[in-house]
Amino acid sequence: MMNSNVMETSDANLVAESLTGNREAFGQIVARYQTLICSLAYSRTGSLTQSEDLAQETFIAAWRQLGGLREPDKLRSWLCGIARNHIYDAIKKRGREPSNAAEPLDTLHDSPTMEPLPADLTIQKEEEAILWRSIERIPEIYREPLVLFYREHQSIEAVAKNLELTEDAVKQRLSRGRKLLHEQVLAFVEGALERTNPGKAFTLVVLAALPSLTFSAKAAAVGAAAANGSSMAKAAGVAGLFAIICNPLIVLFGNFIPYRMALAAAHSDEERRRIKSFYARICALSVGLSLPLTAGIYWLFRNQPASHFGGGELFVTWFVTLVVVYLLAIFSFAIVGAGKRRAYYSRVLAEKYGGVFPKSAWEYRSKIKLLGLPLVHIRIGDRFDLLRTPVKAWIAVGNFAFGGLFAFGEVAVAPFSIGGLAVGLLPFGGIVAGIFPLGGLALGVWSFGAIAIGWQSIGAYAIAWSAAVGNFAVAHNFAIGGITHAMQANTDAARHFVDSNLFFRWIKVLEGHWFWMNALWIVPLFVQWRLIARSRRNQPVNS
Repeated sequence: MMNSNVMETSDANLVAESLTGNREAFGQIVARYQTLICSLAYSRTGSLTQSEDLAQETFIAAWRQLGGLREPDKLRSWLCGIARNHIYDAIKKRGREPSNAAEPLDTLHDSPTMEPLPADLTIQKEEEAILWRSIERIPEIYREPLVLFYREHQSIEAVAKNLELTEDAVKQRLSRGRKLLHEQVLAFVEGALERTNPGKAFTLVVLAALPSLTFSAKAAAVGAAAANGSSMAKAAGVAGLFAIICNPLIVLFGNFIPYRMALAAAHSDEERRRIKSFYARICALSVGLSLPLTAGIYWLFRNQPASHFGGGELFVTWFVTLVVVYLLAIFSFAIVGAGKRRAYYSRVLAEKYGGVFPKSAWEYRSKIKLLGLPLVHIRIGDRFDLLRTPVKAWIAVGNFAFGGLFAFGEVAVAPFSIGGLAVGLLPFGGIVAGIFPLGGLALGVWSFGAIAIGWQSIGAYAIAWSAAVGNFAVAHNFAIGGITHAMQANTDAARHFVDSNLFFRWIKVLEGHWFWMNALWIVPLFVQWRLIARSRRNQPVNS
């Protein structure tokens, strides 16, 4: 061991001796600052093994660069600068957050004092994981003094000197650090105990073991998730099964109604032929593209755990892909074919109606106006909607609707809008864009949909900058899901952020009422369909 003279010799003298090639003098520098450098590295990496490796690299680099030290009295600051550069490079090279780097000590080499660690003081793998788990979320400004304090034999003076702080500043940071450490340890213990508590999944597994019941463990877990807030496991399982079966059926039925509406509004065999041909091409294209796209996604993630890509997940992937391709295809075809449709209906309008627009199946326009806009304007079953001006009102309903407050239609634009293509503050429908979009393809700030893209998003495919939650979740900061990519992916930090975020908590509430959310657009569509069909029955054929 180094004797007391190690601390009596000044840094400047040790640097001068080291520059002459005196390795013993440099050894005294290492002995003096090894705790500081190792502590800085550990505070950033969470790995004792890696922290000592980085400290060794720091001292080796310092030996090579010693001739460039212009102010030997500032040796401590110079060493810290080299150490921080090495730490930053190591973290950047790993390409992940330091909180994911905690490693076991099974292969930990001898301590820098070259004295073997006593068996009763050896930190085992589990202990290191718990250690870093407890301090990783403490901000670095408090974590560094805390680590140094206990490594410097609880000397505030030594910590203040090493970090070039006043003793009062160190005391304040230690006080705050201890408080945060206490909170983190308490939260960790409470969370661990809560997660190990047998819950609804356990109940269902026990029931599954009884004669005449054949639930699998996976089905039990699904049932327990669906049963959140329910007192009856059986009812939860039924509810989960109902949701799994009904949600796709609701989506399919909701997209079938526009097809029936178009046929009901047709006034000739040629129109019906055009409509059937249009939807047949859309369906063929959707199925034809969704299958290879799903196969491609499966191939890209073939190395993921089977639990992330089982039969159920594969079906969800295909179904979501099918719906999104269908929505994109129908609007793409509509845009591309808009010119031909306009020319066709212009000819029909001129030949059969003398250029005068006939009545729609049902229309209401309120006499009350506010700022020049009708309070309510509803136009249903207008086959010449492509040629007419859009419906404009505070509450607007039509194929092309622009509302001051609310709009419903094939294309709907309003603060609150529902439609195949909806734009607004809170749009809901097929393809949606806005502040809080909810739909098949959702683009916005806080997005929820089959494919959701935004600042924060949740969906089967979720892409975001801040946080994403979904079967496939990609984000810059936080991601939670089956297959994820983010700086914090499926970590406690990510889960804590999502659980405490108002947007994700709001979406959890909405998910419990998804059936009624779908009713907001399916029921009005169904009513429109029946109004159009009834109107056509009261008109002569081919009129």
